[in-house]
Amino acid sequence: MNTPDTPLTLPNGQILANRLMKSALSEALGNKNNAPDERLSRLYSTWSRGGYGLMITGNVMVDRTQLGEPGNIVIEDERDLDALSRWAKSAQDSGGAIWAQLNHPGRQANPLALGHTPVAPSPIPPKLPGARTPRELRPAEIEEIIERFATAAAVCETAGFNGVQVQGAHGYLISQFLSPLSNRRDDAWGGDLERRMRFGLEVVRRIRGRVRPGFAVGIKLNSADFQRGGFTEDESQAVLAALADEGIDLIEVSGGTYESMAMSGSAAPSTRAREAYFLEYARTVRKLVGDIPLAVTGGFRTHDAMRRAVQAGECDVVGIGRPAITTPDAARLILEGQTEALTAHQVRYGMRTLLGKSPTSSPWTEYWTSAGTPTRYIASGTACTPT
Repeated sequence: MNTPDTPLTLPNGQILANRLMKSALSEALGNKNNAPDERLSRLYSTWSRGGYGLMITGNVMVDRTQLGEPGNIVIEDERDLDALSRWAKSAQDSGGAIWAQLNHPGRQANPLALGHTPVAPSPIPPKLPGARTPRELRPAEIEEIIERFATAAAVCETAGFNGVQVQGAHGYLISQFLSPLSNRRDDAWGGDLERRMRFGLEVVRRIRGRVRPGFAVGIKLNSADFQRGGFTEDESQAVLAALADEGIDLIEVSGGTYESMAMSGSAAPSTRAREAYFLEYARTVRKLVGDIPLAVTGGFRTHDAMRRAVQAGECDVVGIGRPAITTPDAARLILEGQTEALTAHQVRYGMRTLLGKSPTSSPWTEYWTSAGTPTRYIASGTACTPT
């Protein structure tokens, strides 16, 4: 019977030391050239000692002209290979694996980090403060972006990362192609679901074709967007069924976009109080994905809930997000039985950073994952405590 401390062998043969994963949290710690420096190495060295079997990086963008926020790491070629290698090694020193989360913001590009018009499947702006109307991508540009994902993955492999996770959730570009609210095209890249899912599938196929079999390829996908008329659970299940044939090594289940209540930090109290709130969806898709491991992030707080979910086969990997900020060694504490429950203060995800406003002006306790405030504390060796 599997438990959180049981090693996990992925479809490609890669072995994770345990089933606790540090989920992606946008660090925003790139230097002025959008390259990693010693701060990211210190940060991931800390998380590596924290006992995670797998660490997923925050947003690594594939185009330096399209950033989700200032300070994003960008991989377009091998110009920062040495720095990327140091970053990867820092996470592996204590036996964990590190995957780079590859992403393109599409219409969610940050105005503070963008001096021109963002791009998207269709010219429909997100319902966010300060958002601009994006320019519709031409078919040739779509092909170029797919190739950018593949190139970034190949560079990550050369740099020594153990794998990549494709960000297909939370309203970023792949998610935008999937949603009928943001994809109004009527060509090979939009219309019915088969055409709307094509972009994400082609990204995965192109990456898998460029890297060796032992290099892991995962994806993060919404269970639903939680928006009327948006990407639904039924559509998500159809996409997962299609992905099952594309050589995926791990599927992380998530949900919502920055336009929805859940991502803005305004989820209903009943949702926040319910532990592992995406687990129910994971149960429904288990048969669709066959032997592909499922990761669930969102709301796990107690050792008992993690153990029961893994033992029952409802998920194979437990993702830890906000607790990794307040308690960087959360995985070790859980695995060694030093704590039965994790604590994490509510993170108010919003787009106030788009307007340059200080996150510390809010009346609630806040760990600002976007813009890197809490990760800067950890990277500097300073405890991240409530203010």
